[in-house]
Amino acid sequence: MAAPEPAPRRGREREREREDESEDESDILEESPCGRWQKRREQVNQGNMPGVQSTFLAMDTEEGVEVVWNELHFGDRKAFATHEEKIQTMFEQLALVDHPNIVKLHKHWLDASEARARVIFITEYVSSGSLKQFLKKTKKNHKAMNARAWKRWCTQILSALSFLHACNPPIIHGNLTSDTIFIQHNGLIKIGSVWHRIFSNALPDDLRSPIRVEREEPRNLHFFPPEYGEVADGTAVDIFSFGMCALEMAVLEIQANGDTRVTEEAITRARHSLSDPNMREFILSCLARDPSRRPSAHNLLFHRVLFEVHSLKLLAAHCFLQHQYLMPENVVEEKTKAVDLNAVLAELPRPPRPPLQWRYSEVSYLELDKFLEDVRNGIYPLMNFAAARPLGLPRVLAPPPEETQKAKTPTPEPFDSETRKVIQMQCNLERSEDKARWHLTLLLVLEDRLHRQLTYDLLPTDSAQDLAAELVHYGFVHEDDRTKLAAFLESTFLKYLGAQP
Repeated sequence: MAAPEPAPRRGREREREREDESEDESDILEESPCGRWQKRREQVNQGNMPGVQSTFLAMDTEEGVEVVWNELHFGDRKAFATHEEKIQTMFEQLALVDHPNIVKLHKHWLDASEARARVIFITEYVSSGSLKQFLKKTKKNHKAMNARAWKRWCTQILSALSFLHACNPPIIHGNLTSDTIFIQHNGLIKIGSVWHRIFSNALPDDLRSPIRVEREEPRNLHFFPPEYGEVADGTAVDIFSFGMCALEMAVLEIQANGDTRVTEEAITRARHSLSDPNMREFILSCLARDPSRRPSAHNLLFHRVLFEVHSLKLLAAHCFLQHQYLMPENVVEEKTKAVDLNAVLAELPRPPRPPLQWRYSEVSYLELDKFLEDVRNGIYPLMNFAAARPLGLPRVLAPPPEETQKAKTPTPEPFDSETRKVIQMQCNLERSEDKARWHLTLLLVLEDRLHRQLTYDLLPTDSAQDLAAELVHYGFVHEDDRTKLAAFLESTFLKYLGAQP
């Protein structure tokens, strides 16, 4: 009889097996045409994404972060080729949807080889999982939902819906459930699957086969209103779904009968279990059977259960971030060093008692940096103002991409447009050696902390507006930054030259 294998050896073998599995998952299966995105073997479940046959973890080699590689396959290659331009246009429109509480679509390209026809698109990876998963963990730990956290989550979701519904034409999500809402470890909410309804509605019948019906999942049927799927349904569809999500967030789970659908009785019990009358009225208004009686996402932000007067600190943070491109990157730390920590920051008179004083030493710049980062990420949206103007989504007018010398998939990627905003700008002008020209150096810091340095020899005919437009055209700068970049360049020209060249 053989002696039992020593425990340390068995442990080492199991460890090697786990390492081998980890190495297999990190194997690179495919690359994008430009080589920036690398598809791995490891599959991810980023919530209920209807229509996507496979989702893989991928690496953004330029930014060094993980992303999701999504594939949408089509069986009829001939029909796919016929509608290729239409598919391309739809994804170009979706790439323009940019909001801190919406999962970002980074890139897309079409692969129409002899063997297959597919759309590949890269989206943001939310590693902390779906809202449904988070709520289950919370309930398992026998914890109740914190009212402040519930309000913060509702505000972020409504901020995203208000943005989508304010577009012209309005973007209807159409698949909002706790499976398609994701939460980060810092409390940041992200809505996913925004592309699905636009894509499925716009595709002709001969190309709809890969698009799975949203309502085929029985346990999610309760998220969809009675009028769902009718020709006349509109943004009120999303409000009903949001109301059901808000109810589920408040009670942590709406009990279903096993794996079957959630019943009306279970929803009624969940509503009656709410102790806060304002919260109950808020949710009931979203779940109205008549879609015309449901409030808009923007109006819900003013409901008494959510509305609060923004603090001066939050208003100042948003103002600071809007103009941060004019300031050094470590401005908070540098300003703090220059301040007398014993000086009085604010004083509250309390006659006849001594005034209440707040000194600079009581403010930590590290806490301010974290707060600014949270505001930048979208955790504290500034939405309690007058209705914003409709956000147009114009078609991207870009020149055809140049032929790449080495294409790694059969179809090249479309022309790059910058999707990241500039948070800081620095500009310098120097005379050339022959004193005949001015040499411009422009340093841009993007919102993901990427530093981009550009150099250019100014011509007598160049203007700040033309240079800004050219940088946007070639994908160096986001379209939304064009105006402030032009103003910044113009101020630099006036400083160095005395007049705009």
